[in-house]
This record gives sequence, structure tokens and C-alpha cells, in this order.
Amino acid sequence: MNKIALITGATSGIGEACAHLFAREQYNLVLTGRRLDRLEKLAKKLNTKYNVEVAVSSFDVRDREQVISNLEGLPEKWKKVNVLVNNAGLSQGLDPIQNGSFDDWDTMIDTNIKGLLYVSKVVSNWMISNSFGHIVNLGSIAGKEVYPNGNVYCATKAAVDTLNKAMRIDLVQYGIKVTGIHPGAVETEFSEVRFKGDKERAKKVYDGFEPLVAADIAETIWFAVSRPAHVNINDMVIMPTAQASATIINRK
Repeated sequence: MNKIALITGATSGIGEACAHLFAREQYNLVLTGRRLDRLEKLAKKLNTKYNVEVAVSSFDVRDREQVISNLEGLPEKWKKVNVLVNNAGLSQGLDPIQNGSFDDWDTMIDTNIKGLLYVSKVVSNWMISNSFGHIVNLGSIAGKEVYPNGNVYCATKAAVDTLNKAMRIDLVQYGIKVTGIHPGAVETEFSEVRFKGDKERAKKVYDGFEPLVAADIAETIWFAVSRPAHVNINDMVIMPTAQASATIINRK
């Protein structure tokens, strides 16, 4: 019987890379995201390439009722989740606090904090019932350092960092592992989403240096997940070689 990984935000970027890596390692998958067409296409590809079972569930993590009904509505066999990758997250805008958009703030808080909580509550209870599990929370260097105009995004990722520690304390008695992964600059759709589809502005974020790619983070997550039962990787910050901090990048 294959182990099961549940990955949120699996339609692109780090989530999609994790889906490929876990499928390669013969995990069956529950993939969630807002874009059903992408989920179905990815599921078919992974099933064909790796001969694993893939269930897809399309919902927005910001909607508590959608999260609960879609996850609890899964067949019982899919609730034996070994690994939860809380990957769904985003940034919106890059404005000083006085110019920030209320809508952008709500989107980031509802996705990065509340969405993570909604999914974690459901799945952690499955893990408690199953007496096994590993939760991986995707943070960011933005949760470790505040940078100019990052304000609310940084605050949401600092919350993820805190929740990661709190989950470990609350769930240690059940033998459930909890790991925080905090990337620096990763070239995915992240900046394009932040800048509302402005591809030229997004591209400039990564000019002059070699950023991380989604597969780098997926491999880091796999390293944490594949440790022996008595080993937990609590927290990991991963950066491009050219990046020294949130704001210091050696651009050629």
C-alpha cells in the first residue's frame, strides 16, 4: 500500500513540483487547488508516468466550508494521509503600509494564514486518528525578515513560522512531525501573481542572478520527509547562493 501525500496549491510552482517528486517516490496523491483543469491534467500525467493513484479536489483554501466539505467528502482511504504539504499561498502587491489595498491584505491573510489553518485542522485530526503523519508548512524568508513594502505579506509568513512551532508543540504527543520550509527567491508564478499578471515587472525580480526553482524546494521537502522516524527537521531556510538576505542579492 503506497503512502499518501496531500498537497495544497498543486496547480503550479512548488506544489506541482512536490506532486511530481512524491509520485516518483511512489506516494499516492491528493492534489488540491483552484484550477480544476490543471489538477486533472497533472493527475493524468502523474498516473501515466509513475503509476500512482491521484485524487483531485478543487477548492479555495480561503473558504472554510469548501475546505471542510471537500476534504471530509473524500473516500475514507484518502484520509490515511502520511504527509500534508501546506503549500497554498501568495503575495499581492508591493506597497508601503499607508498605500496598501484592503483587498490584497484580506487575500493574503485569508490564504496564507486562515487557509493553512482550515486545512491543517481537518488533516491533523486524521493524523491523530491514524497515529502517524508529517505536516510541512511553506513559509518564506519574508517570515524571518521584514523588507520594504513587504509589510502584510511578511506578517502572514511570520504567522506561518509561529504556527509551525505551535503545531509541533501541540502535536508532538501524537508522534506527528512538523517541519517549516522557508525559501528565499524562487522563480515560479509568485512574482507574476504579486504584480497582478505584469510579466515584465515579475521577470525583473530575478534579473542578474540564478534564483531557486520549484524543484529545489520540492527536493528540500523530500529530504525532511524522508528522514528516519526518530528524526524531525524542525525548520529550514533555503536561499539561492547569490542571496544573502531578503534584500541583499548579488546581481551580475
